[in-house]
Amino acid sequence: MMRILGKTLFATTLLLFVGRNCHAQSIVGDWLGTVQLGSVELRMQLHIAKEPKGGYTATLDDIDHGQNGVAVTSLSLIDSKLTFVADPLSAAYEGSMNPEGTAIDGSWSQGAILPVTFHRLAAPLKIIHKPAKPSDIDGTWEGRIEATDGARLVFHILNTEDGLTATVDSPDQNLSGWPVPVVTRNGSSLTLEVRQVAAVFEGTISSDLGTVEGRWGPPGKGWPLVLRRSKESK
Repeated sequence: MMRILGKTLFATTLLLFVGRNCHAQSIVGDWLGTVQLGSVELRMQLHIAKEPKGGYTATLDDIDHGQNGVAVTSLSLIDSKLTFVADPLSAAYEGSMNPEGTAIDGSWSQGAILPVTFHRLAAPLKIIHKPAKPSDIDGTWEGRIEATDGARLVFHILNTEDGLTATVDSPDQNLSGWPVPVVTRNGSSLTLEVRQVAAVFEGTISSDLGTVEGRWGPPGKGWPLVLRRSKESK
């Protein structure tokens, strides 16, 4: 009788221990999820931190659009259910963390509702482009979109071991350093795609490497834009 009772107490204690461990899994940390939009995969990195006075704060990295530190404007965790809203992306998420604390399975809402599972990362994912020998178009390129009251665009192009990269400034809108996720050069043809605003620049590099003449705007449309190399880039 004592042996049976001892086994029962041991089993009860073990269940309590396992149960407490499951509920003790922390949501704090770094998580990586993939949003599947047709044939396009967009990686989202979620960083969750605990506030000193309770509650949580979080940011998102839209890795493939080059947007880091996007504010998560509200976040709640009830038991294992996580919900958050990221107003800058017009996105929301609702999911549940598994008992092991290794994954959050749920739905991503951004115009459409899509299944997304966030997996815990041992360390934040960082994409670092190592510098390489400058290309003949490295530097700063400026232009005005005359059809939009002369709005200025400034592109900064840099060659790396992973190929050409770029950022764009819009001084008249006080925007600076926006990543250009897609930079493609084929001979004298140059394409700069800024997915954050659904716009693309497609132009032709002049033989003297002083201008790139093309169009800027929605794919297949847009307005004439001539980019001229900044004097500091020569």
